[in-house]
Amino acid sequence: MTDPTRIPVRRAAEDTPELWPVRRREVLARGRLFDYFSDTVEMPSGDTMRRDFIDHTSAVAVIALDDDEHMVVVHQYRHPVGFRLIEPPAGLLDQDGEGWLRAAQRELAEEAGLAADDWRLLVDMMTTPGGVNESIRIYLARDLRAAGAPDGFEPEGEEAHMDVLRVPVDDLLTGILSGRLQSPSLVAGVLAYAAARDKLDRLRPADSPWPARGQVERMRAAAPETPAD
Repeated sequence: MTDPTRIPVRRAAEDTPELWPVRRREVLARGRLFDYFSDTVEMPSGDTMRRDFIDHTSAVAVIALDDDEHMVVVHQYRHPVGFRLIEPPAGLLDQDGEGWLRAAQRELAEEAGLAADDWRLLVDMMTTPGGVNESIRIYLARDLRAAGAPDGFEPEGEEAHMDVLRVPVDDLLTGILSGRLQSPSLVAGVLAYAAARDKLDRLRPADSPWPARGQVERMRAAAPETPAD
């Protein structure tokens, strides 16, 4: 049995980029939005292992708060899980050359018809690191005001059938802790905001570097793609 007092203590812990050599990368499938790869990876021992994963474009989300600490959310159908989830406005980083903050501002306008004058970086997270290389950057947006949708935007698919709501932050916290709210961007964003609510001046600037994005690009270039047999 492990004595918990003998486990090393580390302060200021952090994730560290590391990329084990990829000896072979097979393309298992090409999708409309994402691709499915299988990598043969060399471990530090010299042995190899095979890991399948989805190559994802990554995303941004917005915790948008009004002056009364109501959060603007969308109620959106998610087919893979068979739920209509309460989520923050969010979207994929699938437009070439678009910066992360600009993408978040666009999504807030498209999904909620809003702009914000105060933007801060709330939290970064990797949604499913065991099988998907998606990372998501979650912003805090305040000083909200009305804004028109970007030129040419027309809602389609799930977006054409979602509702936009305002919910008190404390009600969202209760819903998360009771298991009624399960969207990962909502859970991470609301809990991060609750933790930072009394010290918002310590949040990172909205244009802060995003190391995970660079590491994903390095991983994409780690090995040539080989079609599956």
